[in-house]
Amino acid sequence: MSGQYVGVQAIRWDTDKLLLLDQRILPDKEEYISYVDVNAVADAIRNMVVRGAPAIGITAAYGVVLAARARFNASLSDWKQQIESDLETLSLSRPTAVNLFWAIERMRRVINDISNEMPEPVLLAEAKRIHEEDIQACHRMGELGAALIEKPCAILTHCNAGALATGGFGTALGVVRAGYSAGKIHHVYADETRPWMQGARLTAWEMVQEKIPVTLQAEGAAGHLMKQGKIDWVIVGSDRIAANGDVANKIGTYNLAVLARHHGVKFMVVAPTTTVDMNIASGDDIPIEQRSADEVLSLAGNRIAAAGAEAWNPAFDVTPAELVDAIVTEKGVVLNPDAARMTAMMSSQ
Repeated sequence: MSGQYVGVQAIRWDTDKLLLLDQRILPDKEEYISYVDVNAVADAIRNMVVRGAPAIGITAAYGVVLAARARFNASLSDWKQQIESDLETLSLSRPTAVNLFWAIERMRRVINDISNEMPEPVLLAEAKRIHEEDIQACHRMGELGAALIEKPCAILTHCNAGALATGGFGTALGVVRAGYSAGKIHHVYADETRPWMQGARLTAWEMVQEKIPVTLQAEGAAGHLMKQGKIDWVIVGSDRIAANGDVANKIGTYNLAVLARHHGVKFMVVAPTTTVDMNIASGDDIPIEQRSADEVLSLAGNRIAAAGAEAWNPAFDVTPAELVDAIVTEKGVVLNPDAARMTAMMSSQ
């Protein structure tokens, strides 16, 4: 990509194929998986080879390129009709991240405008634009979020909203990167983030890669950390933001918001406008993905729970807007978000 960030890259296009960094095996191994089939791309999204709302959208866009190639080569006359089943397959891969549906719809509009020419070059150019725009948005959000931090401090983050979850640079971790460079953030505390351990495996790895001081903790330690007065901000990403400013993010985010409000810690959500769903009035309407109980009952493939125990495994929770101090997008910052402020931000140029 031509963007300024050249660090961690979860998604690459290499000549005629999509490469995804397998996030399931980080940090032990850094391996890219090659994709030339749209169904395999949908499986990669579903099975968490790639994760993070912006990254899922970008991956889906490249998946459409692969689908168009296959459909056009198989049938020149009705490839547009046939590709609809591929778009549906991609849309069913994960339900909560609205960036997925946004990217598919954007690629569908390009498909509709293609006449008789080979579709792959046109669609690949659009997918690359989506990728590049996300990197640029992350840099802008990094600047805007860091500007909210008034004095040097430590921050707490949850899950992984970094370069691995985006086209590059990151949303919440983009603010961390920008804030660390500006001398405003001197330390990162990261929740381990059960059950996939994205904080331990991914966020810590990203921070270590760039020599940003990072300390891991179990989720249950967050309240005690805040009580010690050791952090000033909780900074997280989002998979979908409702029109009123309610925020869906990795399960456990709501807990942090409640704790932060009790302890006087500021709470910042960082996400591109592609994550904002103005068609959903509130967080009550956001679909919450339910994942396999095995993810909770097991760790690294080994059963850790007593035989016969059941598990409830929602992948996300919803933090009410009244617990959010700032939503940062590439279009600007919404302080104390509500429906009117969200509408004004989304309507701005």
